[in-house]
Amino acid sequence: MAKALRKEVAQEKPLLQSFVETPSNIDNIKDLRNTNPINEKLFFSTENIKIYNDDFLRTSCVEENSIDLIVTSPPYNVDIHYNSFDDKISYKDYLEFTELWLDKALKVLKDDGRMCLNIPLDKNKGGQQSVYADILNIAKKIGWKYHSTIVWNEGNISKRTAWGSWCSPSAPYVIAPVEMIVVLYKKTWKKQKTGVSDITKEEFIEWTNGIWTFPGESRKKVKHPAPFPLELPKRCIKLFTFIGETVLDPFLGSGTTLVACSLLNRKGIGIEIDRSYCEIAKKRLLTEGKIFTLEFSQKTEKS
Repeated sequence: MAKALRKEVAQEKPLLQSFVETPSNIDNIKDLRNTNPINEKLFFSTENIKIYNDDFLRTSCVEENSIDLIVTSPPYNVDIHYNSFDDKISYKDYLEFTELWLDKALKVLKDDGRMCLNIPLDKNKGGQQSVYADILNIAKKIGWKYHSTIVWNEGNISKRTAWGSWCSPSAPYVIAPVEMIVVLYKKTWKKQKTGVSDITKEEFIEWTNGIWTFPGESRKKVKHPAPFPLELPKRCIKLFTFIGETVLDPFLGSGTTLVACSLLNRKGIGIEIDRSYCEIAKKRLLTEGKIFTLEFSQKTEKS
């Protein structure tokens, strides 16, 4: 098993793909992480924002104990058609993959670092599974500490197509049109250093209510199969970090988290395995994120 995986790594095959195409074995796959030279994987960089075209499980682009907040939405394993990841693997393999990346994510956080993890409550496609509960149990087993859960009410029930037994108690599906944002932390919840906050009184009152209601993002507009809206990382970043702190998205996708970092004057690091999605993220930073305009104005203010 280990020999076969090392051969695939030598051939530059993405580790996520290797993982889903081989039998489950966490012990043998762990030694494949942290093997890539940083400079070769750097796709886009400014003073405050960096995109790495790499696999988070094997990257060495993020130092341990360096991140203040992780905001991310990993693959859901519901057969979404990503370019470089098989989103239809066995649920057992999916949970093992989840354990691997959660373990690495914990290591890169500072002791007072937090994570906002956007995941489904459950899933019906491919068999009913309690995704939220299972992932939370794995996180706690690894060593993550639980703080709270935010319920994101997308209000997209009109898009529903799966009903089970229509108008019959035979085998109906019960589907909640919500997603979860699990708030976890590493060692201590209270931040160890003070900083400048940019959250308003009105935002603080509204966002500390554990039910957030705003629509999802258009796949067609962003050109990504599973984007989350800018409002999600914006709220997480303003609520859980000070200005200038460092935010990581290990599954960057279309780059929404980094767009929010740019607009909110945070340092941002994104890891994305698919090069075409890195390009989308770069373009969004240049347009929506106004990255060079904002960084220039910040430098001018400092001088």
